Amino acid sequence: MRIVGGSLGGRRLKAPAGQHTRPTPERVREALFSILGPPVDGARVLDPFAGAGSLGLEALSRGAAELVLVDNARTAIRCIRDNVTALGVEEATRIHQGDALRTVAKLQGEFDWIFLDPPYRTDLAVRMLELLGESALVSADGVVVVEHDRRQAPGDAYGSLRRTDHRRYGDTELSFYRREEPNQ
Repeated sequence: MRIVGGSLGGRRLKAPAGQHTRPTPERVREALFSILGPPVDGARVLDPFAGAGSLGLEALSRGAAELVLVDNARTAIRCIRDNVTALGVEEATRIHQGDALRTVAKLQGEFDWIFLDPPYRTDLAVRMLELLGESALVSADGVVVVEHDRRQAPGDAYGSLRRTDHRRYGDTELSFYRREEPNQ
């Protein structure tokens, strides 16, 4: 596994051992970041089911300013720390070990890109979308990207979040959500 593009493009990443982590394939990451384009100046990124941290680290490589990585598994956290150190992005990165929902509920500020890639066959994507849709964590122009199995697509709306795009890459799908402000 490696960083696909940006200033760190081509650099290798470690992946946690075992079958609990399913890294996003390089071709899906490349497509995702082509869709997103360059981040806004000072972009903050959140990856609450980080695994190896590949999505968030790819965002840093492409110009994001700050990255928050969360994972519950110790093996994933060790792997994330190793990747962050190897890439030299410690100052731009905060790492939290713990339950993603509880950790994200305590975060402050807004995020421009939020990547949700929880374990498949769980309700964690939906629960996180519900939390984010009722929170102030998604910036006005921010986007939440959910990676999911084609057989378990999340719904069209969660609180202030509405699905605005949907892409398929084999059995992997990406759903994109943006804030929709109520009419005033």
